[in-house]
Amino acid sequence: HASPSAADALVKNSKLSAAAPEFVPGCYASFQDDVYSDESEGYYPEPSLADFVQDFVSHLNSSPGSFESEIDYITDTLNSCVTTEEILQKLVELIYVQSTSIPNFAYTGARLCNHLSHHIRLSPASGNFRQLLLQRCRTEYEQREQAVRGDPGTQKRFHSYVLFLGELYLNLEIKSGKDTPGRANVLLGALKDLLNALFSHPDDPNLMCAVKLLKLSGSILDDTWKEKGQSDMDEVIKKIEDILIDAKCSRDVKQMLLKLLELQSSNWGRVHVAAVSSDATPDNDPNYFMNEPTFYTTDGTPFTAADPEYSDKYQEILDREDFFPDAYEENGNDSFCGDEDEMDPEIEEAFERFCMESDARRKK
Repeated sequence: HASPSAADALVKNSKLSAAAPEFVPGCYASFQDDVYSDESEGYYPEPSLADFVQDFVSHLNSSPGSFESEIDYITDTLNSCVTTEEILQKLVELIYVQSTSIPNFAYTGARLCNHLSHHIRLSPASGNFRQLLLQRCRTEYEQREQAVRGDPGTQKRFHSYVLFLGELYLNLEIKSGKDTPGRANVLLGALKDLLNALFSHPDDPNLMCAVKLLKLSGSILDDTWKEKGQSDMDEVIKKIEDILIDAKCSRDVKQMLLKLLELQSSNWGRVHVAAVSSDATPDNDPNYFMNEPTFYTTDGTPFTAADPEYSDKYQEILDREDFFPDAYEENGNDSFCGDEDEMDPEIEEAFERFCMESDARRKK
């Protein structure tokens, strides 16, 4: 500890002033990108809005379990920063780009967008956070017909957008005055149109994207369309059946489509029980895991939480960029396997049965 005389000397020689402006952390500033700095005098550039968004997105992506504990701080900080319409629009663009470009961030990005749509206070005439986000999504939606026929880079960006929109439909809550929060109907119609666009140019990448979207949201889309008295899912399944009969896709994608049809025909793998015990456990209830989501390993083998190797297999998926490898992009080869490889006997039998049933339906 400094002696009283030394402390007096420090105070006497200090350049600090009680009348100096209050210190404000950089993340609470107005987030201008061009901030002057003079390191010789101890001044450094203040973090921009882009820096802050990138930092917390990176944190949430690496530690998704911290979402609940961190989201209030993130929201409070953004509310202190987002003071103009221009900054709000920039925030929407930054989060949209992060959510559609970072592997495996679409789900957390959609949760983030849902939370901010209810808690970002600024609501200018051009629209609040949710409205601006949906406007941004519409920009990509309107380019769907060109995107599905674009180069591999364009297709890959479009597919990331499609899967983010699927997550957004599942997670974005629209609050009303009377009822409990519901989903955005505008996204329901958009997802149907995006599926049609993918099926209109049925190359392997587009079909793989459609499979991923339907595995992600198919059960919810099916339920919602049925509640509205619409047969949209029947139309989707018919398109898949037609594509399988044409057999223009690779063997591997054909297997994925067949597995998807099997999943849909089993009510998306769901089991409805008349009465579910509140104290059900994996040991006393054989149906305990039946409503858990189904995942696929690299060789296409389905598994759920009931699988004894669930943790290892699920980690394998997390370690990959996507649910399916990008091997089809290498050497211009659209197949994951060599031409000499044969279709799995089980899948071959399922496909033959499908073809026979389709022929029988046509003859009727």
